[in-house]
Amino acid sequence: MNKIETPGGSSPGVFSILVLGGYGLIGSAIMRRLMADGHQVTGAGRSAAAARQGPGQAWRIFDIASMREDDWRRELAGFDVVVNASGALQDGPRDNLDAIHHRALKRLGSALSGSTTRIVQISAAGVSPDAETEFFRTKAKGDDALRASGASHVILRPTLVLSPAAYGGTALLRGAAGLPFVGLNILPKTRIQCVDVDDLAEAVLAAVDGRIAPGAVLDVTTAEAVSLPDLIARTRRWLGFRPPLVNLPVPGFMLNLVGRLADVSGKLGWRSPLRSTALAVLRDGVTGDAGAMPRAGGPHCRPLDVIFETLPSTVQERWFSRAFLLFPLAIVTLALFWLLSGLIGLLQFGTAQDVLASRGMAGWLAGILVALGAVADIGLGLAVLVRKWAKPALLGMVAVSLSYLGGATIFAPDLWLDPLGPMVKVLPSIILAFFTLAFLTDR
Repeated sequence: MNKIETPGGSSPGVFSILVLGGYGLIGSAIMRRLMADGHQVTGAGRSAAAARQGPGQAWRIFDIASMREDDWRRELAGFDVVVNASGALQDGPRDNLDAIHHRALKRLGSALSGSTTRIVQISAAGVSPDAETEFFRTKAKGDDALRASGASHVILRPTLVLSPAAYGGTALLRGAAGLPFVGLNILPKTRIQCVDVDDLAEAVLAAVDGRIAPGAVLDVTTAEAVSLPDLIARTRRWLGFRPPLVNLPVPGFMLNLVGRLADVSGKLGWRSPLRSTALAVLRDGVTGDAGAMPRAGGPHCRPLDVIFETLPSTVQERWFSRAFLLFPLAIVTLALFWLLSGLIGLLQFGTAQDVLASRGMAGWLAGILVALGAVADIGLGLAVLVRKWAKPALLGMVAVSLSYLGGATIFAPDLWLDPLGPMVKVLPSIILAFFTLAFLTDR
């Protein structure tokens, strides 16, 4: 475990606070609000690269899923409050829901049992041990473990969180709203309540400074419940796009297919907001008790229309909404392009070898180059589909494309004038690889 600029002791009226998941969509907003109130705030997460882009200068780098009780005691020494804003949507190569949502909370609560350090847990509205999704079930188990631990705690359960940042549900809304000419009538019967991320951060502040009593379990949400098509339409208006020319119904079997495909991408390391867990949550609805927070002494949540009025709507948001659904299409297109290129090279091995041999290259050398090129193409096409290999694969695509162009210019310059343009067509693939590389970061 690595420490980065650990803060000193607290001043009177100022708390020393550790925010788990501090560089996430919710965690970063919480850190900014607590720092604005004058508290000494340290972020924690497992990615040093993401932490460098997060708010504040004080960070601790560790994986909460692997923390033991003694590890927690050591890391939390000197902190007055721990805010847990960490979480994951679905099991995958990088995420184990039970470890993150349940076992980590059980150990954290045990480590702080009997101490004065308070835990503010960011859970989710609608969690239940009998819920349909593992996300809600493990969240419920974590909440129960925290309540049973004896540690001082407040549990906040937000509905769908809206934020200036785009990640998860906010990214999905913007992508659906950014479709040109077409509106999607998705799950029209479900009801969804939202909360602004800054209102959630205000609720955390109320839990930190004692306005909310220890032991409280509270929903954090606006009062208005809307349908998903209505929420997408409001997002579209907020982005400044024209109303769709046609609204298309999305049948259940198509949503299920999309969810299964997104689950496959999840196994490859991509955190798609269209995975089956997210769709199941939306299908069941996202609702909560809007009066719970003010009754407990916390802040009121602003209405949905006010949230959209205060969210920034600039060219950045419009570009993202249009690029969001193009990004996976770009990944799949590049994968198919390189896979087919390599497979065709192997299937047409003799023809490809003759192209080089007819221009004076030794036959054995031409054969080696064709074979190596085909294997490289297939390898890059497969590698770009795996999240952790995507960046080197994209860079490899650019490097191999440039080597093809350079080699062709030396050994077969006449291919540049071929009426079918085999060399010219390589240039757009290079640009597409650079485009995809630019959008690869998900935080």
